[in-house]
Amino acid sequence: MTEADFPGPRTMSAATSWLKEHANLDRPFFLFVDEFDPHEPFDTPAPWENMYNPDWSGERLVWPPYMQGAIAKGIITASQGEQIRRAYGSKLSMIDHWFGKILDALDETQVWSDTLVILCTDHGHYLGEKDIWGKPGVPTYNPISHIPLMISYPGITASSINALTTNVDIFATIADLFEVSLRQRTHGHSLLPLLTGKTTSIRTEVLTGVWGREICLVTEDFKFVKAPPGDNAPLSMLSNRWSTMPTHVIAKDIALPLPDHRAFLDRMPGSNVPVIHQVFEAGDPIPFWAWTKFSGDHLYDTRSDASEVNNLLESGQSTEWNDYLARILDQLEAPLSQFERLGLRKPAQHL
Repeated sequence: MTEADFPGPRTMSAATSWLKEHANLDRPFFLFVDEFDPHEPFDTPAPWENMYNPDWSGERLVWPPYMQGAIAKGIITASQGEQIRRAYGSKLSMIDHWFGKILDALDETQVWSDTLVILCTDHGHYLGEKDIWGKPGVPTYNPISHIPLMISYPGITASSINALTTNVDIFATIADLFEVSLRQRTHGHSLLPLLTGKTTSIRTEVLTGVWGREICLVTEDFKFVKAPPGDNAPLSMLSNRWSTMPTHVIAKDIALPLPDHRAFLDRMPGSNVPVIHQVFEAGDPIPFWAWTKFSGDHLYDTRSDASEVNNLLESGQSTEWNDYLARILDQLEAPLSQFERLGLRKPAQHL
């Protein structure tokens, strides 16, 4: 494959051309560039392929094992792990090169003075931290959940803002910028007050995680990871796109069992948007995202323990953090099955 065959160069080349053609038409525009190439396989053409590992002579690994303990269990060697990291770096460098073309187009069209530019990602990737590789069923440690966010806002001097944010805040920011009235409740908070210096904080906590696994409650100082204490049941899935949920590793009918006679028409929490609500119970075939073993609850002081080494709940649970998480889930109108799955008590005033 040549460089032009990769999704990243094609996508960003098209975005560059679009900017040069449309950015100066004297009307508002919205351009979303979805760059998929940081995903596996970590294969790149010359000259990027050997950029960081020119002397590697073994089989070139472009797909990391999805597991914890890959080196400890002898699945890969330490040198193979290093080769995987360097292959990932090579792909990022290729993407950075083509992203630079978009920045050049912004320079050429001179739209920085009246254009909001947001650079972000959906998640990180484990490349050997704690001997974790890929995106296996482990708690969402910082390498996968503490993600980049860079914003250029017209008239605002470059700086670093230390505030808790999450990806749904990007939608709220764009809606705020374009003065869009929303038809339903959303969970985002506009970042514009942060960027303009009107406030130093827009939220006190963030929820993160993977469907069917632990839920992580993140504050400015702590990360609380809540795992199901029993059989990870009942699991609820609410979706209006059931048939299009992507799975790439196993057959769809195994990876995502279809709704059955127990399914009912519900609404997405906080809205009147109809969705299919299927409850999976103990003994059911369950979607493969939930195929994992849990290691109990975790609590990390992220200010003093950024690497998340010292689990403050190594030998137990915390009633205080359980209640905190239950209050947040209740505010979000989480289904009762979520409380049951996690062994949490729904706040009494809303029973």
